[in-house]
Formats: sequence, C-alpha cells, structure tokens
Amino acid sequence: MKLSQFKFKLSEEQVALHPSYFRDECRLMVIHRKSGRIDMYQTDEEGNPLKDEDGNSIFLDFRHVLEHFDDGDAFIFNDTKVFPARLYGTKEKTDAKIEVFLLRELSEEMRLWDVLVEPARKIRIGNKLFFDQSGSMVAEVIDNTTSRGRTLRFLYDCPHDEFKRDLYALGEAPLPRYIVDRRPATPDDLDDFQCIFAQNEGAVTAPASGLHFSRELMKRMEIKGINFAFITLHCALGNFNTIEVEDLTKHKMDSEQMHIGKEACDVVNKAKREGKKVCAVGTSVVKATETAVGTDGMLKEYEGWTNKFIFPPYDFGLADSMIANFYHPYSPLLMSTAAFGGYELVMEAYRMASENGYRFGCYGDALLIVND
Repeated sequence: MKLSQFKFKLSEEQVALHPSYFRDECRLMVIHRKSGRIDMYQTDEEGNPLKDEDGNSIFLDFRHVLEHFDDGDAFIFNDTKVFPARLYGTKEKTDAKIEVFLLRELSEEMRLWDVLVEPARKIRIGNKLFFDQSGSMVAEVIDNTTSRGRTLRFLYDCPHDEFKRDLYALGEAPLPRYIVDRRPATPDDLDDFQCIFAQNEGAVTAPASGLHFSRELMKRMEIKGINFAFITLHCALGNFNTIEVEDLTKHKMDSEQMHIGKEACDVVNKAKREGKKVCAVGTSVVKATETAVGTDGMLKEYEGWTNKFIFPPYDFGLADSMIANFYHPYSPLLMSTAAFGGYELVMEAYRMASENGYRFGCYGDALLIVND
C-alpha cells in the first residue's frame, strides 16, 4: 500500500492532550470485521439506541469491551514500564537549555546512555550538560550516533540504584512530541502515562491501548473468567517517526526489545486450542505476537528484538480480536490497525470518529475489532 492512503482530516481539537478522568470511561467504537458493522452507540435488548434525557444517542464507553468476551477467552497485555525519559539540562559555559531524551542505558558500570538531544546542533563531543542546580548530576557527550543522537556518560559516583533513582527524579513522563509541544508534562502524567499492570522497565512511550484498563475493569474481567497473558515489548519512538517513502514496503521500523515467556504462551495457547477468543491489547502486542507466532498458530517463547512493520495486506496468525487507540494520519499504528481490521472498514471507522468528536492519540479513545 501507499503512504498517501492513510491520510485523513484531523482537527486540532480532537487531539487528546489529557487522559480521561477515569481510565475506563473513554469512548469505544467496535468494528465487526466479518459482518462489516461498526457500532458507536449503546443499545437496549432489542438493539435500539439508548437516548439521554436530551434525546441524544449514548456512546459506548470502554467498559463495554466486556460484552464481547466470556469465560476462557484470553487477553494479551504488554507489561512494559515507562520511565521518566525526558530531562532538561543546561550546557556548560553558555547555560543554553537542552532537552535530553533518554533512550536506553548502554552500560551500568560506566553510566553510559543512548539519548536524543534538542537542539542537536549545539551539542558536540566533549560538551558537558548539567541537570540540577547543585551541579551534581553532570553528563559528558562522548559520541555522536545520529543527527540528534548522542552517547552520554554521567559523571555520578554512587551505587547504580542510587544513580538511577536520582536521574529519574529529574525526569518527566515521556509524553509524545505532539502533546508536550502544546502543554507541559505534569507529575500526574507519571501515573496517567503508565499502565496499571506495568512491570518491566524499558519503554520510552506507553502502550497506549493498555492505559484504558482500570483495576475495577480487570477485576470484572477476572470474575467473568477471562484469562490474562503478559508479554513485554519495550515501546520505542519509531512509531512516531515520519515515514518518508510513499511505498510502504521500503520503510524500515526501529527495532524494539521484547520478551515472551512460557506462562504467557500457556495462557494464550490454551485459549487457542479450546476455540476461545484471543484479544491483543494494542499494536505493540500485535507486533510482538506476530513476531513469535509459529506456523501452527501457537505462540512461542521469544527473547530478542523485532522491527516488524505491519501494514495492509497482512495475514495474521494469532489473535482474532484487537484493541487499539485512534491515531494520527500516516501513523504506523494506524497502518497496523488497518491491517487487522481491514483497510476499508478501519478508514470508515476513522471517518466516523472524526465526524463524531472522538479523541485521537495516546490519551484518546479506543477501537475494538472483533471477528464476527
């Protein structure tokens, strides 16, 4: 497919800059990919739309996900944990303000980090950056990796756990650029931009579809007999990079580290063998499971990296349902969603979402794709 096929109009007002007040109260749209039906509204037992006191149809909210799953079905979650990756420092001598975005730690012993810097033109090998008023948290630039990429060595002499604690205390939630360009990150974002089941640290952006799950909703799922499988894919910034080629087969995704253990495989494969539904929560889960699914349609243990880029047409081998957010035009996340739900259906759902005031982005509304 072509990049231009994923263009649509998105108003500034529909880009979600803040999360819903409660995690599970965002709007939900449902695509039935076999019948081609798209649902937006709550209905009574006879299928008639429910109305509020003003006579307006009532939108589905995320808690209605439960209506499509039952005892023995399995949900696959990404339990990666976001760390406070965005820091602001000053350059020695000039005191110029520099944004430093931590990507990953390269060496615990040497305090080496792979980072992005902005504005990059001001940061050269040998420069020192200061991150607190006391001057105790200092980093030296020791390498240029890309146009914006640098390797930093933090000059901080203490046990590693203490260093990480103090470094993270200076950082803020790594909200996407389209949010922080419009409003500053707040301490609340450190909780809001983290799934409640997050466990394994390493992500520099949240697996957004998992943000909608509250403890109350997951308890209701558990009571209903729905089983949970947790895999890890450390979400990187590649999903927000601009695609610069019209022919999507020529685009290369950044690699992301992932892990799928035996316990997750057992939960998912049991559901598959018993003919139950398997729901992938988010495009990161789809990417990971499609990397690790076997030719027999069963999930395999996996430890390593993936740069899989999923776009239509794509023959999925594992999950039969999927939850995604509504994403920006030209987004690889939109492309993955369209591959799962069908290009025409998903783009029609996006048109309906645009016309009906749905919220887009990591803090936006949700789309459920089911196989009926």
